[in-house]
Amino acid sequence: MRARAIQRTVRQSARKMRLVVDQIRGARVPEAYAVLRFSKKLAAKQIHKVLKSAVANAEQQARRQNAAFDPDALRVAYAVVNEGPTLKRFTSAAMGRATPILKRTSHVEIHVAGDAPAAAKATRPKAGAARPETRRRTRAGRSRRPPGSPRPAKRPRRGRPRAGVNEWARKRIPTGFGSGS
Repeated sequence: MRARAIQRTVRQSARKMRLVVDQIRGARVPEAYAVLRFSKKLAAKQIHKVLKSAVANAEQQARRQNAAFDPDALRVAYAVVNEGPTLKRFTSAAMGRATPILKRTSHVEIHVAGDAPAAAKATRPKAGAARPETRRRTRAGRSRRPPGSPRPAKRPRRGRPRAGVNEWARKRIPTGFGSGS
């Protein structure tokens, strides 16, 4: 059994809401309630409302189907926060200018499922299992060198060599003061 709940245009940025949603994704509903209840984040209150609504939707769906319902057996199967419309406002700034204020909103969507997905658990490798040695890519797109391999030689700097501190100190700059100028 799956049920979902969506809350749209929550007046908090999606980036802040995702910090809390990431903590409850995949957790059982009682554990998710505990995490949200004791979280210091303001987003936890809004996400708690959505999770409570999703559990209530699952209960109503079970009643319509005359099925047994246990809220403690539910899991947070899917939890995502998307960006909503941004409210654009302006505030006064120095010298008669105005600076923009972006009041961000977000959409929270939570799905709860009655039984844990057995297929997903079977396909995931165990934590201690050996993985094939693959080269990972860095942010720049270059592959990281494997440990123990020699470093590549540095390329020479292109262009005119920069003047060091000692070169500037050796130059004689006429100042117009004193006898030597």
